[in-house]
Amino acid sequence: MLKQSPFTVAFLLLTVLLTSACSRQGIYDTAIDWERSGAGLEASRITVGELEIAYLRNIEANNGDTIVLVHGFAANKDNWTRMAGELTDDFNVYAIDLPGHGDSSKPLDLGYQLEQQVSHLARILAALNINKTHMMGNSMGGAITALYTATYPEQIETAVLFNPAGILEYPSELTDLVLEGDNPLIPSKPGDFERLVDFAMEEKPFIPWPILGVMEEKAIANQAINEVIFADIREAGLNFDFRDAITHIQDPVLIVWGKEDRILNYRNGELFKQAIPGSQLTLLEGIGHAPMIETPEESARLFLEFSKPYRSQTDKGQRTAR
Repeated sequence: MLKQSPFTVAFLLLTVLLTSACSRQGIYDTAIDWERSGAGLEASRITVGELEIAYLRNIEANNGDTIVLVHGFAANKDNWTRMAGELTDDFNVYAIDLPGHGDSSKPLDLGYQLEQQVSHLARILAALNINKTHMMGNSMGGAITALYTATYPEQIETAVLFNPAGILEYPSELTDLVLEGDNPLIPSKPGDFERLVDFAMEEKPFIPWPILGVMEEKAIANQAINEVIFADIREAGLNFDFRDAITHIQDPVLIVWGKEDRILNYRNGELFKQAIPGSQLTLLEGIGHAPMIETPEESARLFLEFSKPYRSQTDKGQRTAR
């Protein structure tokens, strides 16, 4: 399958700008569609109980293993698109919008503590008929992936945790800001989203201004649900021994951490490694909080090398009916 590079997408976007009078939303939708199709992905939806769940999946299914991708706090399924483009030829990829995020349902009273989010994700995977998978998560999604692996070991082939939340023994720049009442992860006014991108990533991808504007509008519109989710996670951290829970993980785990992370201190990676039996830790120089966005090829390569001994590369009959 022919993959589109970011430079191809930028060129096509420029063509749209020069040849049409598209709205910013129209430009955003076109660019996102190009990114997804170039990565071999398409958007889909599924009803899970009272929730509508949006996700990305392969345009063309194959006989490879399944990978489930779990985004971080206030993020969405498209955070994985560029890395997924390195994998969709050989794997069946599912990038999920967790409840409260992206294009999925956002009930304020659902419950977003990490253990609750693990339960929500289990219901989603059951609805998708995914019963055996590799799983990757970033930040909050990394913590969810770790807890999911501890809770449902029979479902997980391998797990990759990119800059995972859950252990905060070493503070970060974010820690100090939140204690001062300033949370850069929750945009509330114009300019906040660009600040968030600058704060979260060291190697920032090029984002054309019309797309950045729409992303900012979406982030500001999600302020209320983001505040609820952040509060739920913080409250749970006071009453739940995350580090003890992940000591029960039985499956192979790779921890990947960008050393320039200002949101979660990379030194906590060693504590994850100590807690998770047999886990491996890789630190990335010059990379911030989102390796799969900042260095998608290297992130995919690390997964491929780590997972190779554990991959079946056979059709296990676990694909979702299309």
